[in-house]
Amino acid sequence: MFTDSEINGILESFSRLKVLIIGDVMVDAYLWGRVERISPEAPVPIVAVSRRESRLGGAANVALNVKALGATPVLCSVIGNDARAEEFKRLMGMEGLPLHGLIQSNGRITTTKFRVIGNQMQMLRVDEEITDPISEPDEKRLLERFREIIRTEKIDVIIFQDYDKGVITPGLIAEVSREAEAAQIPVAVDPKKRNFRAYQGVTLFKPNIKELKDGLGMELSPDCQSDLNHASDQLRILQKAKIIMVTLSDKGIYINFPSSDHWESRIIPTRARSVADVSGAGDTVISIAACCLAIRLDPVKMAALANLAGGLVCGEVGVVPVNRKTLLEEAQKIGK
Repeated sequence: MFTDSEINGILESFSRLKVLIIGDVMVDAYLWGRVERISPEAPVPIVAVSRRESRLGGAANVALNVKALGATPVLCSVIGNDARAEEFKRLMGMEGLPLHGLIQSNGRITTTKFRVIGNQMQMLRVDEEITDPISEPDEKRLLERFREIIRTEKIDVIIFQDYDKGVITPGLIAEVSREAEAAQIPVAVDPKKRNFRAYQGVTLFKPNIKELKDGLGMELSPDCQSDLNHASDQLRILQKAKIIMVTLSDKGIYINFPSSDHWESRIIPTRARSVADVSGAGDTVISIAACCLAIRLDPVKMAALANLAGGLVCGEVGVVPVNRKTLLEEAQKIGK
């Protein structure tokens, strides 16, 4: 599907992009160790911890993916005024990511997901978070920060990365979408259930198959393209989305897009590979898709590249961004 010169040209085009990411951010904290026995206190494994690690998660992992692709990310979000916020900012600084899009709130805590990894497998996750919508004053401050960024910086595409943690609200969606349209900036969305129907008229809408079922309240088979076509028709009626991309887990990616005077659709199957952890695969897919949207890449090739990248990160344990060199090599293999 991709020639060597074409994939090199795509990745080179990414390096000229600036991507604004709006969404829920978090710290992904890991305890790594070995399991060699069961606890005498309860029928649970004992993990002998050998190391600890903290990573950027949520919308911040999208920023890492955007950076890994060669583009420049700008992250807009709300964090707390707590120790985890300081850790989050430290991690941002270590990655060379700008902090000027972040708002700190006394009414929030910084979301943290603790994952316990034993024998290279995730055994437990503990979440520390507030998922209520941000307050009106925090929403106003975040909107002001967003407006300042698009007024002073050349933004090529906007990503809404929604984890239902409260940063993204219907009011925020409406205002950002309105101003993005006025500035002719495409908008890509990775939705969750709470705000699913609040996204109106966006350029690219990317739910996974479960989110699509829940959002529309209908049964869908990931193997049935006619089911997915019907769901896409409903999304257009309800939300006027222009391009619809649905991740289908191990079945691949579905893409539905306008072509001349009709709608086209395609299912891009997943390439066979070992899966270690699906955490963060959606972040990678939306990052690739948004960058492809900004350079106006053909939608089928957009879906194929996003599908390939999502599969690659599933081969790693924990939430990790895509590796640009590996993506280049894998994309070159497809063309041979």
